[in-house]
Amino acid sequence: MKVSIRKILGAALVGAALLPAVAAAQWPEKTISLIVPWAAGGSTDILARTLSQHLTQSLGQSVIVENRSGASGNIGSAYVARSKPDGYTLLIGSMSTHTMNQALYATMPFDGVKDFTPIAELALVTNTMVVNPSVKANTVGEFIEYAKANPDKIAYASAGAGSTNHLSAVLFEKMTGVKMVHVPYRGGAPAVLDTVADRTQVLFSAGTQTLPHVKTGKLKLLAVTEPNRSPLLPEVPTVAEAVPGYEMAVWYGAFGPAGMDPAIVQRLNSEINRILALPEVTKQMADMGVEVVQSTPEQFAKTLQRDADKYGKLVRDLNIRADD
Repeated sequence: MKVSIRKILGAALVGAALLPAVAAAQWPEKTISLIVPWAAGGSTDILARTLSQHLTQSLGQSVIVENRSGASGNIGSAYVARSKPDGYTLLIGSMSTHTMNQALYATMPFDGVKDFTPIAELALVTNTMVVNPSVKANTVGEFIEYAKANPDKIAYASAGAGSTNHLSAVLFEKMTGVKMVHVPYRGGAPAVLDTVADRTQVLFSAGTQTLPHVKTGKLKLLAVTEPNRSPLLPEVPTVAEAVPGYEMAVWYGAFGPAGMDPAIVQRLNSEINRILALPEVTKQMADMGVEVVQSTPEQFAKTLQRDADKYGKLVRDLNIRADD
């Protein structure tokens, strides 16, 4: 029996078209890596480990966390951007890496928007302004007076040049006229520890890292940096109440390399949203100052583009460079 070449080609094309669907249906078949581009113990690390535990149970494959820190999140993020978009290498990233670094670095190993597949916005992090108890200030206004009376004698810690900690502090300096000394670290955890130890005196950082020390009296909480008071800390004022117009809002998100199969993205999005809605997870995050978010990949993509435009402009307007 003769079979036309056209029919053979047609069958081949149909088979090729079905391959992504087959691959998505079989996924996952091996261990999945969640890359955290910051040091272990930081807020993204805590969130990633919570997700990995639950995803391991629901997906039936091990989901492990790998910390690849350095260069304000660029090293770990670039690793994911260069990985195969097969759903086995994912990123638990932050707003800073994907919306600020493009403006902070003269050269970048990736584009924070174009080189990634947005999977889900995970959480809005209550970003705090804390000081060591040695600082003679209990409010933002008192801190400004104290800092102006001690120019260049107060050191602020950050998770690295160009991090949200750094940008928060530089914005504060420029809007208040105070002058402080920047001490960068390779992650949020050591920045917190040195502020507790009074080697640095002030820190703008996620509540996941600072609030446990506030509760024990090792740090003083002066304010949150969002434009409105946090529903998790309604009694705590915003920096903007003392410095009108001040704002720094931080989110965390899950990403894959650009070009991921939409079916795998949707499955991950559904699983992540389900996990974040679990009462025990919601409470765990709230206790650390994190407000979980429910989002679609499309909604997260819009947030990503909006903030890349917004914070990229802010970084350029403040003339901040990663090597400052």
